[in-house]
Amino acid sequence: MAKDRNECFSNCLLVLAAILTIQGAVSQKVKVQPEVVSYPGETVNLRCSFLDHGGIQLTQVSWIWEPKDGARDNIAVFHPQFGASYPASPLTGRVTFPNPSLENPSIEIKDVKMTDEGTYVCEYATYPSGNEQGETVLVMLAKPKNTASIVTVTAGQKPVVVARCESANGKPPATIKWVSVVNGNGTVVSAPGTDNTVTVSSEYRLVPTPADNGKDLSCVVTHRTQDKPQSLPLKLAIEYPPQVTVVGYDNNWYVGRADVSLTCQATGNPVPESVDWKVLSGQMPETVQRKGNKLVVLKVDDRVNTTFVCEVKNRLGVGKDQVTVVVREPIKNSSNVGVVAGAIIGSLLALLLVAALIAFLVTRSRRRQQGYRGNANQGSYDIKTRIFGGKKASKNGAGGNGSGPAYAYRESDSETLTEKSNNLRRDGGGVANAAPSAHDILLSNDLDESERRKFDGLEDGEEDEDERYDQFRGSGPILQLRPPEEEAGGYLDDDMESQRDGSVISRTAVYV
Repeated sequence: MAKDRNECFSNCLLVLAAILTIQGAVSQKVKVQPEVVSYPGETVNLRCSFLDHGGIQLTQVSWIWEPKDGARDNIAVFHPQFGASYPASPLTGRVTFPNPSLENPSIEIKDVKMTDEGTYVCEYATYPSGNEQGETVLVMLAKPKNTASIVTVTAGQKPVVVARCESANGKPPATIKWVSVVNGNGTVVSAPGTDNTVTVSSEYRLVPTPADNGKDLSCVVTHRTQDKPQSLPLKLAIEYPPQVTVVGYDNNWYVGRADVSLTCQATGNPVPESVDWKVLSGQMPETVQRKGNKLVVLKVDDRVNTTFVCEVKNRLGVGKDQVTVVVREPIKNSSNVGVVAGAIIGSLLALLLVAALIAFLVTRSRRRQQGYRGNANQGSYDIKTRIFGGKKASKNGAGGNGSGPAYAYRESDSETLTEKSNNLRRDGGGVANAAPSAHDILLSNDLDESERRKFDGLEDGEEDEDERYDQFRGSGPILQLRPPEEEAGGYLDDDMESQRDGSVISRTAVYV
């Protein structure tokens, strides 16, 4: 309930204020500018006029100045009969009526100063309404001069001022803030400036460390007279003795290694003045050369097996660092050429072995195929009987009584031939010396490829004749062919065919 009562009271006050403002606006008959902004040294025009003075008699116009601190002063008066008058005031000599009249009693103030700031009242004396007035506030602005500076300090343990920033003689007072990546804080102080202005200054404090040296720091000033905040960049200046680090030793210095070096890296503020190399063993080895902040070792030997020290100096002190070198025995690296050559030779040998194996398998396969064409049962360990005879003789009736010689081929007997006697003699009463024996024929390799092709054709074309001998498959799978009539005492050379495995077979024989 109380809350509703308070809200109602607040709303009522707002409505009342609005009504008073409207009435004031309606009753306001003197037209002026609410606010005028100016800068020192400029000329200011303060306008004033009377609205709708019908039925009202305007008698006189006066300008009254009310400074922020001080008493009211009449600075200008205009009477239509007596003219313009300028009473004594701080503005005397600088304030005038450019076009003096009751309808336009505007004034002009030359060379305004910061102290001219205040409220200026344009007041009409009327009849019968009495006095009517309007107020104009003159705001004097002064653009400040913004500066920032760094303070050089020595690294320590306590907060100190490292930078300052100032916005001098500004109106109104400026606002200052700091922007930085370092951990610090700023303090702000305001003081009166010249000609009723204000000077704002700020200091930035932190605990200075060598790591903060050169870090960015900015002072940002914001003021009404500036279109945007002004940033003043700075870099911290922290002084400290040299900090030294020796680099370049990789823990792999061996006897005979060449062109190795040590580098002395040093930082400091102020900049280090000198760099000096020393060895704890006393005398610098002859194979070591000094080149500024570098120590170059032409060739590593046992004399380099020592401790090297780098000393750096500046105004604040000395910094040093050291490295102990351990010289190792030379590393015996196996030649990569031998490894590569061995790999290549091994690969070639492997390829040769594969090629030989392939050639062997191909040759063996071909021999078997050709052997199977002459003897389907070649390669078994059963006794194979090859009976040689001429087909022409069988056609003529010769050879049917088994008068021709028969040869048995036994693989297990290292391909030797044995002659099976049929107790028959040849017509000549003996073995013909002119004709080659079966053993000679079988051992011959003189048959050419054309003769083999002939035999292949004969085998395929005369299968019908082979069937006629199936009647002899009684007790033993042996067929005999009588020798040809042309050669009763022996066999023709062209009837035999040499095989790749060294055997010889008959073209007209039937193999069982």
